[in-house]
Amino acid sequence: MAIHSTAIIAAGAKISDYANVGPYCIIGENVILEDGVNLHSHVCVDGHTRVGANTEIFPFASIGKRPQDLKYSGEASTLVIGKNNVIREYVTIHPGTAAGCMETVVGDNCLIMIGVHIAHDCRVGSNVILSNNASLAGHVEVGDGAILGGMTGFRQFVRIGRGAMIGGGSMVDADVIPYGNVSGERASLAGLNIVGMKRRDVPKEDIQQVMKAFKDVFNSDEETLEERLHKVCANNGTNDMIMEIVTFIKESGGKVALCMPRSRQNIEG
Repeated sequence: MAIHSTAIIAAGAKISDYANVGPYCIIGENVILEDGVNLHSHVCVDGHTRVGANTEIFPFASIGKRPQDLKYSGEASTLVIGKNNVIREYVTIHPGTAAGCMETVVGDNCLIMIGVHIAHDCRVGSNVILSNNASLAGHVEVGDGAILGGMTGFRQFVRIGRGAMIGGGSMVDADVIPYGNVSGERASLAGLNIVGMKRRDVPKEDIQQVMKAFKDVFNSDEETLEERLHKVCANNGTNDMIMEIVTFIKESGGKVALCMPRSRQNIEG
């Protein structure tokens, strides 16, 4: 364990013998730093926060401080950050609240770039990229492998499906289907994240099936959405990716709407 002499560490903090705490870092009494955690200078980690093995946090990040929620009243909510993450400068991540699930979670192998904000009760999956200044309001869910472009904003309770791609500068106020590709000042669904699927070695035949199913769902107004989903299920019940999209859509429509194409002519692929 390497702890710089200028670091301030509260009694009760649990720091692995194999962690590194750099100059002028401040660690709260309920913090747990696991093996290989590396805090560069001027990092603040507070609250009931666990930082997973080999996660690296850069200067001026503020992790685990009081949520920006007027309903928060000091409850001992938690923040859990997984392993092998890179958290860059000026990132803020807040714990959960009693009005939510009492826990904010970040998975493994995420790249969280400069100025990102992850608010209370968010759940971020693994292998996610949050580009510079992406901002998640409370209760947002982000699926594994999603990519959030720079300067993007997400309203409360929005769900971002696995493998989705959010274009830079987008404002997202509706659920984005798994593998969806969205963009715009008020984000709309432009197609599927085909590039992302190819990078994950999804077979060409599966990609073609997903593209056809996508058009069957979104490129028609002859039937209700429920009827179109039923037909897609009947024709593609063995394709796990299609069924994941269908299940996600069926679960939407609660706290927020579903992100839809602005027009059928805008659908790609």
